[in-house]
Amino acid sequence: MLDWLDADAPWKLQVTDFYEQHEFSMFDCAAPSAVAHIVSDAFVADLVRELSERLDAPPLELVEVAVHRLVAGQTIRIHNDHIGEEETHRLIVQLNRGWTVEQGGLFMIFEADDPESVADVLLPVHRSAFGFEISERSHHAVSTIHSGSRDTLVYTFRHAA
Repeated sequence: MLDWLDADAPWKLQVTDFYEQHEFSMFDCAAPSAVAHIVSDAFVADLVRELSERLDAPPLELVEVAVHRLVAGQTIRIHNDHIGEEETHRLIVQLNRGWTVEQGGLFMIFEADDPESVADVLLPVHRSAFGFEISERSHHAVSTIHSGSRDTLVYTFRHAA
């Protein structure tokens, strides 16, 4: 997957008031079969089952699978992803060729919309995952990238109808 992300993925630069990153939707691209399985019904059903169990969540349905890339100089400021019931849970999966603290790009969890309220800091270890319920209190950020490219698969879910 990393080779495809580096060579052929359809990256688009997205700039908002709190982040700048390259991104694309897995639903809007022609991924090779070796990569496309990450959005297959069977794979997603396994993810939903595991995420629902670990977060004690009601049944979930997939909304989106995006891929994000941060490169040197880019950061994501504190935010909470909350937009209402259209998106209720998120699973982020880190993809990289080995990552060190010196490269930046640390996933930071906050107790409030305040840089002083940091509760935890996670190194984006390759193939590690972090799932959470999206709410007005799910504040998080990514520290500035100093070197390398930090790729993340972002699965977004909502409560099943």
